[in-house]
Amino acid sequence: MMTLTEMAVDVLTTADGREKTAKSHAHAKTWFAARDAGTPIAIGNAQPPNDPARPDAPELLPPHKVPKRKPGSPKGRIALLHAIAHIELNAVDLHWDIIPRFAHIKMPTGYFDDWVKAADEESKHFNLLCDRLEAMGSFYGDLPAHAGMWRSAAETADDFMGRLAIVPMVLEARGLDVTPGMITLFQKHDDPETVDALEIIYAEEVGHVAYGSKWFHFLCGRHNLDPKETFHKLVETYFKGNLRPPFNDEKRAEAGLPLDFYWPIAVT
Repeated sequence: MMTLTEMAVDVLTTADGREKTAKSHAHAKTWFAARDAGTPIAIGNAQPPNDPARPDAPELLPPHKVPKRKPGSPKGRIALLHAIAHIELNAVDLHWDIIPRFAHIKMPTGYFDDWVKAADEESKHFNLLCDRLEAMGSFYGDLPAHAGMWRSAAETADDFMGRLAIVPMVLEARGLDVTPGMITLFQKHDDPETVDALEIIYAEEVGHVAYGSKWFHFLCGRHNLDPKETFHKLVETYFKGNLRPPFNDEKRAEAGLPLDFYWPIAVT
């Protein structure tokens, strides 16, 4: 039987999105089944690749070169869903990567449970969006996407707390801010199937941000660090953009992100 880090590497080295997410689902099922049976799988020490395998399409461009389309048009809504699908596929890799990348740091079993569950849910999100794209006459890979999201993973490859601060607590938290507006957009255009998919994603992303906050605070406690000050320093070090309102304060608080974590460093 594969160790958990070997499972993670298996997902990370699979290029096709549907195949990658199928492996993600299968490995998550195996991990939790073994835990429930009282025969837990070893964590192991398999090393992740520097970059995950990617399909030939979509073409990856610098963020500022990705064409922008108005979301009110049918093509614009397809482009929006394609962009979200790309984010979700990156999230599958990010959540599997954090397991072997920092496996040398001793963590409770619940840490691994959380990220396997998050990766499993991100795999579901990717497939939901691919299904919607295909129903709308498109597919994942039909449009260019940007390569910026994995940059955060590369830059925090040697900084465990930096990874937790930037990926779930900044990048995924941004999803909590923007998803309600997307739901409203697709409601306006009478697309209940896409609304249903986005509502599932919105509900589950709260948990992923919460996992980041929980384990970030855990490590701050372990190292006797002030969580707020440490978060601000890590965002200043690794986040290349600006934190800009509007923020979904209610959902961020539900996920364990208090106001004083992000408002003091926001650009208004």
